[in-house]
Parts: sequence; C-alpha cells; structure tokens
Amino acid sequence: MPTGPQIILTLKVLVVAVSVLFAAAIVAIAFGRKKLHGRLNTAFFILTMTTVVGFELLLRFFVDVSATFSEEARQALRIHLCFAIPSAVLLPVMILSGARHWKKLHVTCGLLFTLVWIGTFVTGVFFLPHDG
Repeated sequence: MPTGPQIILTLKVLVVAVSVLFAAAIVAIAFGRKKLHGRLNTAFFILTMTTVVGFELLLRFFVDVSATFSEEARQALRIHLCFAIPSAVLLPVMILSGARHWKKLHVTCGLLFTLVWIGTFVTGVFFLPHDG
C-alpha cells in the first residue's frame, strides 16, 4: 500500500502534468488553433477526471486516511479540495460547452475554471507536504 507522502508526490506530479496540457490549450486558442485547443482540452479532461476518480477510489476504499496522512497533510488536502472540487464540477460544463460551441458559456466557465485551477495548482504543488 502506498504511503501518504508517495500519494501526495504522485498527486503533485499529475497536477503539474495536466497543468502543462491546460496551458498548452490556452496557448493554442490564443493563436487561433481551435481544433488543437479542443483536443488538448479533451486530453486534459480525461486525464484530470481519471486522476480525480482514481484518487477518490484510493482514498475511500484502500487507504486509512487518518493513519496514512499527518494532521498537517490532512489539513492541506482539505484546503486543496476547496479548489479541486469546483474545478472538477466545472470540467464537464467546459467540455460540453466547448463541444457544442456555446462560446459565451465556455469562455465564462473557462475564466472561472482558470481561477479555481490556479488555486488547485498552488495548493496541490506548493502546500501539500510530500516528505515523511
């Protein structure tokens, strides 16, 4: 069974990896590459939701959170979830509105998503303790 620090380090790596995809999607749309933007967003959506579901299953069914994580780590995870949960809720709206070409909704949700994703990134990468 993975340790708390191993789980958190894995989470950090995944947050950074999908953030690179998100940044690439933003750059693609800034340069008018709508098709590339859509493909990058689709990859971002699939990888991010897979990560969310995978970590949820791991933490709900396979790991004793109170025994695996320190109080400091649990508090940091709670703060991280304040950003990660709204991000996960907005993602399906974003992917659907982009696929349906509902530009106003897509852009509005995109701006909101960017704000909560910045919080997800900062709390996930810099706040979560991954040392023993």
